[in-house]
Amino acid sequence: MSGRATSPGAGFDVLARRCPRVAATVAVTVAVWVSLAPSLLPRPALAQAAVSGCAAAAAAGAAGLCRRRNAGSARPVARAVALLAAAVALGWTVLAAAQWQDGLRAAMGRPPTGTGHWIVVCVCSSCILGATRVLGRVPEAWRRRADVRAGVATAAAVTLGAVVAVAPVGAGPAYPDTAPVAATAAGSPSSLVAWQSLGDEGRRFVSADARAIRTYVGLGSAPDVRSRAALAVRELERAGGFARAHVVVVVPTGSGWVDPGAVRGFAALFGGDVALVAQQYSSAPSWVTFLFDRDAAAESARALLTSVRSRIDALDPVRRPQVHVYGQSLGAVGGSAALASTATGPCAAIWAGPPAGAVRTDGAAVTANTSDPVVWWRPSLLWSPPDLSRARRDAPVPRWLPVVSFVQATLDLPVALDAPPGHGHRYGPDQARCDRP
Repeated sequence: MSGRATSPGAGFDVLARRCPRVAATVAVTVAVWVSLAPSLLPRPALAQAAVSGCAAAAAAGAAGLCRRRNAGSARPVARAVALLAAAVALGWTVLAAAQWQDGLRAAMGRPPTGTGHWIVVCVCSSCILGATRVLGRVPEAWRRRADVRAGVATAAAVTLGAVVAVAPVGAGPAYPDTAPVAATAAGSPSSLVAWQSLGDEGRRFVSADARAIRTYVGLGSAPDVRSRAALAVRELERAGGFARAHVVVVVPTGSGWVDPGAVRGFAALFGGDVALVAQQYSSAPSWVTFLFDRDAAAESARALLTSVRSRIDALDPVRRPQVHVYGQSLGAVGGSAALASTATGPCAAIWAGPPAGAVRTDGAAVTANTSDPVVWWRPSLLWSPPDLSRARRDAPVPRWLPVVSFVQATLDLPVALDAPPGHGHRYGPDQARCDRP
């Protein structure tokens, strides 16, 4: 018989050489583990697949770049052993992730993930990784260039950022297009503030709970912060707000939004004997204002609070209403900063979902969910655990891990409003409270 027989050892060697290099296997395994680490909020299958796939692709690209710059290669058997160990580790990671996600879903009243969920995660993330690897090999003229590997890693990271950036957020009800008829409402025929000048969020606010007087001044209602504050006080007085037992100075979020749950909560808390007054300081999303124009929230809150207090101080002491300041998210940042520079404080400061480290909570009534990434996220989360001492435990709380917790909180931020009421960055009427620690 002619020809040579192939030994089993030689066959194994051929297969082992086809395995990914050890550095790539380790990098991809770590990246996928980080992407599957406990999150604050439930994550849909396609979103998790995008996160895991892009993380794996970025890690593989970075490992390829390092390999090109560092000569040498592990033995084929080491590749096979590393791949087998990675498969076992990732299998355990998926099981742990499934258990964690199901725990979150149970706490938030959602159905468990199921096997199909994780099949979608594994298949789609593998497709993303495979597609980026193919792109890294075509055309042939680029394949040998180390900067292509870096380009693939960068593209994967950018894709991951895009996935996070375009993730859907909880949609609110449609903006009302008809002016209210109640004489006490801003934008009504009797109002000093034109309906169209209120902006979308202002029109929504004044159309909320009718038991409370709702005064709102938009960016288009007056030319600057001080004139808007003065207009808000005149409008509040016209509507009879200073005759109520309580006046709540509301600091909106960056877009001018005021949580309808808070409006209902204050109306219920004070039995309808309350007036709420707010003025808009920005039309940009809260995160844009938080990063680039945070002082606008504080300046607006300070001007409105000062104007309201000045008018109340001019009233007969027997008729003076109690003043409260309320803010959610960026509104809490602005309200807190305004109080820090105001001589006369309110009867109560009420904060909901305050961003980590940006709000003074001493002496304030605070409503915060442990599942709210806004309450977690700050740069120092990279190396130190969050302060959750004022947060209520509404769902399982992940163990803090350096870097990993920062990554997970960052991924959860764009979908913080997708959570059910009472979880994530969604707060109900119970945020309207005047108790203090």
